[in-house]
Amino acid sequence: MSYNEFLMSPNTLEKFLQKPAADFTKKDIIQYIRENDIKMLNFHYIPEDGRIKTLNFIINSQAHLEEVLSLGERVDGSSLFSYIQPEASDLYIVPRFKSAFVDLFSTIPTLGFLCSFFDKDGEFFEGAPSYMISKAKQKLLDETGYELEAMGELEYYIITQKDELFPAEDQKGYHASSPFNKTANFRREAMEMISKYGGKIKYGHSEVGNFTIGQKNYEQNEIEFLPVSLEDAADQLVIAKWILRKLAYRKGYTITFSPKITVGKAGSGLHIHLRLKKGKEEVMLNNRELSEIAKRAISGVLYFAKSLTAFGNTNPSSYFRLVPNQEAPTTICWGYRNRAVLVRVPLGWNSANNMSEKANGSDTASTFMATNKQTFEFRCPDGSADIHFLIAGLTIAVNYGLTNSNGLAESDELLYDISGIESNKTLNDFKVLPISCHHSAQALKKYRHDYEKDGIFPVEVISQTIAKLESFHDDGMIEQMDGDIEGLMKLVDQYFHCG
Repeated sequence: MSYNEFLMSPNTLEKFLQKPAADFTKKDIIQYIRENDIKMLNFHYIPEDGRIKTLNFIINSQAHLEEVLSLGERVDGSSLFSYIQPEASDLYIVPRFKSAFVDLFSTIPTLGFLCSFFDKDGEFFEGAPSYMISKAKQKLLDETGYELEAMGELEYYIITQKDELFPAEDQKGYHASSPFNKTANFRREAMEMISKYGGKIKYGHSEVGNFTIGQKNYEQNEIEFLPVSLEDAADQLVIAKWILRKLAYRKGYTITFSPKITVGKAGSGLHIHLRLKKGKEEVMLNNRELSEIAKRAISGVLYFAKSLTAFGNTNPSSYFRLVPNQEAPTTICWGYRNRAVLVRVPLGWNSANNMSEKANGSDTASTFMATNKQTFEFRCPDGSADIHFLIAGLTIAVNYGLTNSNGLAESDELLYDISGIESNKTLNDFKVLPISCHHSAQALKKYRHDYEKDGIFPVEVISQTIAKLESFHDDGMIEQMDGDIEGLMKLVDQYFHCG
């Protein structure tokens, strides 16, 4: 990467050190701390509940700084993971230098890091969410030779005081601009912060949901990321949610990632896009058509779909979003450019050439290859998702699809083609997703061996996930609450700050 490219990097440390974050060393970190008068370190780590935790350090001396960066620190694992017993609870957290960022919220010059968990023997802690992704990723590579990248679409609502000027049309906020989109400046400020913290953002925009209740205005927005490594994809989503909440708190706004916000209004999803690679080779397309290997991967995701809701749709309000005749999917099938299906293959650039030349009168895009832009999108997860568990689970599902001898045939069977050329099926011809946490738990029980195989998901993690889902006792809740708006709003309020 050239000097000019680092000048354009939003990552403060990349710009200063003139190297990609993946290459940061302890020496680099100490250099930045010295030359920028950093006074404090924050160690951040992501335990079972998926929310960032923080440990603060004042830098006392050069020796103290080197010790903390080298050895990390102890934490009480039993307070972070329900499956760790108090009598043997200590864990180590050790900073990952590539994750270093300047804390823009701190009044004291502070450098933050994401940390990895280690056990008493100095080995990666098997129950750490990020390590489960690493294990699933390595198994995929070992068994298939393929690597998987991921990125998320993070939807959220910002709730502010009602503004009578330039009211937006109800449920027609998609890509609205100011002044009809009142919180555009908030979104842009959050995007800048997230990118400075290391997040790789594709774009941001106003989403469909836009309505007023009483004196409160509800605006839905979305920030979409670029495909990165599986571990980084999960981390950047968690960091983004953390920054959005911190920025909203600073400004006195309310923000929610809740899958259901009120009756008849768009809920917030957390769609995950996946992209396969083999070394530097792009494999999603073959002769400008979706490749057989991509179709096999899709078949694996559909095979595991019911059980994946255990990680992607984790509280009762999730299943009030996954209802028929909405944009959120309910049937287990896939298709091209179709938002009613569970796995969507978005419009790519594989057949669209020289559009810039047509728009501008000169060939400005001829040097760009668009084959690397093709992904497929898993559309049922929402803002309640256990993001690291979900991405680890999706990796296991893709691995199954690639190694299943019937994967290609199964993908053809589950194709829903609205053109009718390849299939004359209707959505009613396909199996459906779970309709409650109870049903999601039953699906996870059925497939738990696949998740636990080779120790990717520890048995305790799956057992705890099942127990949590069953504890909601929501079997039949959707039918019982049919037409009960007051009951639904109580449910929404109960899980308003989920995820």
